[in-house]
Formats: sequence, structure tokens, C-alpha cells
Amino acid sequence: MDSFFSKAFLLKFLKFGVVGFSGVFVDFGITYLCKEKLRIPKYVANAIGFTTAATSNYYLNRIWTFNSTNPEVVVEFTEFFLISLIGLVLNTFILWLLVSRFKLNFYFAKIFAIGAVTIWNFLANAMITFNPDRTFFIF
Repeated sequence: MDSFFSKAFLLKFLKFGVVGFSGVFVDFGITYLCKEKLRIPKYVANAIGFTTAATSNYYLNRIWTFNSTNPEVVVEFTEFFLISLIGLVLNTFILWLLVSRFKLNFYFAKIFAIGAVTIWNFLANAMITFNPDRTFFIF
């Protein structure tokens, strides 16, 4: 278990977090624009914001976080995007639960959902997308 929580693992998680934080601005900005200005329904606006952020996050994570040189960019992006789509389902479910059931503010709930989904996205991408050996302990 020591290798799982190595310095390299923690550094990648930190970098992933920084990239994710930049994605929060993309996500919130696009979501706000779609929901408030274009009057797109909130869950559709959320999907658009999340998808746009996932795309920008892929490129930043490929280059900076994981230093990927995988020539199969389309395959790598597809894996990243599919993991992000699973994250979107989790994100939307958490949003629905917190907004509809617990009556929390949409944007406050969105912050919580992003935090929870970040853990899923990092682990799945570290073990699948950016893991050329497809082994669990890659660090």
C-alpha cells in the first residue's frame, strides 16, 4: 500500500486537482452562461458545462499531470471521456439528490458534486487512461 500513496501518486493527484480546479471555472462559466443567459434547463446546462470542462481537462492532464506520450490520442481521449461521462452521471445524481431531496442551493450542491467526482475521475484515469501497463500500482 506504500507505493499507492507514494510522493509521485500524491503529486499527480495535486496536479490533477489543479487541472480540475481550472475545470471548475470552465464548468461553472459554461453552466452559468447556458442556464442563466441562454435559459437552458439546469441539468442540461450542467451537462454542457461538465463536458466542456472534461475536454479541456483531458488535454491539460495529458500534457502536465500524466506526461502522456501515448500515440493513440483518440483511444486515450475516448477512455478519458467515458470516465468523465460516468463522472457526469454521478455528478448529476448528486446534484439531483442535494437539490431535489435536500433543497440545497444548486451551485453549493454543484461544488460538493465536483469534489466527490474528482476522486472517481482521478483514480479511474490513473488506473486506465494514463496507465500504459494497465497495472494498479503505477507510481
